This record gives sequence, structure tokens and C-alpha cells, in this order.
Amino acid sequence: MLTRGAILRQAPGEFEVADLELDDPRRDEVQVTLVASGMCHSDDHIATGDLPVGTYPFATGHEGAGIVTKAFANDRGINEGDHVVFSSMPSCGHCRYCASGMQTLCNLSAGMLAGVRSSDGSYRLHLTDGTPVGQMCGISTFTATTTAPVTSVIKIDKDIPLDKACLAGCAVGTGWGSAVNSANVQPGDIVVVMGIGGIGANALQGAVHAGASQIIAVDPLAFKREKAMVLGATHAVASMEEASEIARQFTNGQGADSVVITVGVLKPEHVGQGVAAIRKAGTCVLTAVAPTVDVGAQIPLFDFVLSGKRLVGSLFGETNPTRDIPRQLRLYQEGKLNLDAMVTNTYTLDQVAQGYRDMHAGRNIRGVIRFD
Repeated sequence: MLTRGAILRQAPGEFEVADLELDDPRRDEVQVTLVASGMCHSDDHIATGDLPVGTYPFATGHEGAGIVTKAFANDRGINEGDHVVFSSMPSCGHCRYCASGMQTLCNLSAGMLAGVRSSDGSYRLHLTDGTPVGQMCGISTFTATTTAPVTSVIKIDKDIPLDKACLAGCAVGTGWGSAVNSANVQPGDIVVVMGIGGIGANALQGAVHAGASQIIAVDPLAFKREKAMVLGATHAVASMEEASEIARQFTNGQGADSVVITVGVLKPEHVGQGVAAIRKAGTCVLTAVAPTVDVGAQIPLFDFVLSGKRLVGSLFGETNPTRDIPRQLRLYQEGKLNLDAMVTNTYTLDQVAQGYRDMHAGRNIRGVIRFD
């Protein structure tokens, strides 16, 4: 069938909407008509070249929700008419990591930027001239209708609005889990969240639900600091120097229990600031994406070792999508997770480039593409 989607022809490059030929699903695949897709910074990392991919043109998007329109035989019980959220990280369910409760490290994720099916190197999208088109994470949610593996699809209740549910495909689990799982926030903790976009907004909410007593949001933009206070921050400041001083005031000069770094582009100086802000035996969580060519971080190694500090990398917040996406959306239904406040602007598919210009200008916590 013919569909339309946002693609990148090169990197650095500009998002472009093109007509695409979409193959029918094969075994253990489904076809989904998208209702909404969140506009994550990771897609912009591909446009800038910070994250190189294996195939150009490359169809972007990895945070979407929609309705199944075709379903080939599969062992996940996904059928036509089901409402689903795409998980940006696939889970096979039986590799070493899935079997150990670490679905975000599933062996299938090794090919998430290759653009092809990991099983046989084939494609499901093509330009109208027959040129193969790669799919981000195998799902490409900036496409009006897409074909995807069932290993990346989570069935959800039909009464959950899909324009909010889509955020659970990446932003919610990544931010929430960074605080709850990776930082292991405990009741009464002092937590700093550096960078208040879609991921940072959920790290704030995760810290709230874990029982942190003081949650300090850091962002240079006043708009994002204001949003942070709505989403659970007790303080919102423009710099890590200010955040560190507030944390020390509550800890007899020791520093924060944890820092979660969720800036748009991770730099070595951010790591140094985060490590410097935590107490002895504190945890600094790196969730933000750095350019693949960047190596090293500004850490005083002597103090790092003698203070027993911990530096932790966090992928998708160490969540297990098949378990955690439904749980997070249930919290939303119960009014305990605020997804409505996260969506600052909505766009049509043809406005995808404008959406990312708005992101760079600091006008969005999360932009969402609506396909209706």
C-alpha cells in the first residue's frame, strides 16, 4: 500500500515527508495505522549525525501509538483492531537479558539503527521508485501507516487516548525509570534532574513517586523551569551551581543523593557537574545521548574513588516494556502520572521539521505529531 512518512536522506539532513510503499506484514509482524507520535530528541540526533544509521533514506520516529489494521500470525496475541503503543526497544522474551528482566538490553536492540529486519536484512518500506528505506527501531512512527515486528508492540486498553499513550513508547519509561530504577530514588532523597525536556519531565515524576523529599530541576530556559514545577519539582533553577547549593543546604553540605542527566546533547562537562553534585556513595545517572564520537568525561578520579560515588548509564530507564508500559498508562488513567502537561504543541506530519525547530528553540517539553 501507499503511505507517507518523514525521512532523512542523509546526515546532517532535514526531515522531509515523502510518499512510501509499505509491504504487508509477515509472520510475527503487524501493520499499524498511527494516531500519534511523540517527537523525541533521539530522532534529531539522527538528523544531526550524532547517531549514525545503517540505511539512507531512513524513516524516523520511535514513540508512537495507533490501531492494528493487519496482523499476521504471531505469538503475542496482537490482532486487528487492537490499540497499541510501540516500544522503542524490542524484547524477544527469551534471550539472556529478557530472561533476566532486562528487556531494554534485548539482543534485538543491536539492530535498532540498522534500518533492516534483524532476521533477514529485508525492508518493509521503499520509495515509490523502489529504493529501500530503513526504519528507526524497526517501527518508524513518523509514518502514517507502518509495518513492525510484534516484539516492539504493546497492546493497551482502548479507552486510553492514543495521543497521550504514545509518550509511553520512550519518554515516560526512559525518564521515569532513570529515577526509579537507575538512580534507585528512596523516600526522603534529594534528587537533581538536569535538563527538562520529555525525558527530564518524567524523571521528575518518577522521583516524586519514589518519595523524594526535594526535587531540583535544572534548565536554562524559564519556560521549562515553570513546567518543572507543575510536574513535581520543588525547586527549579538555571544552573547546576545553584542546584548543588540547594542540595547541600538539605544534606549538611554533603550533596544530592542522585543526579539524573537528561539534557538534549550530553557533553563531558555535564558528567563532571553531575558527579560533583552528589554525596558520598551517591549516584549520577547518564540518560542523555552523546555524539558517538565523544569520548571521556571530566571526573576527578581521586574523589570519585574515595567517595564511593557511582556513575550509571541508563537505557530506556532500565524498564521492561511489556510489563511497565501498561503499568505506567494505568497510573495515567488514575491521575497519578501527568502526561497532559507534557504535550506542549501538536503538529501534522507535514510540520515535522517545524516541530524540531520548536524543540531547538526551547518551545516544547514534548511535541506530538497527530495523524488525524
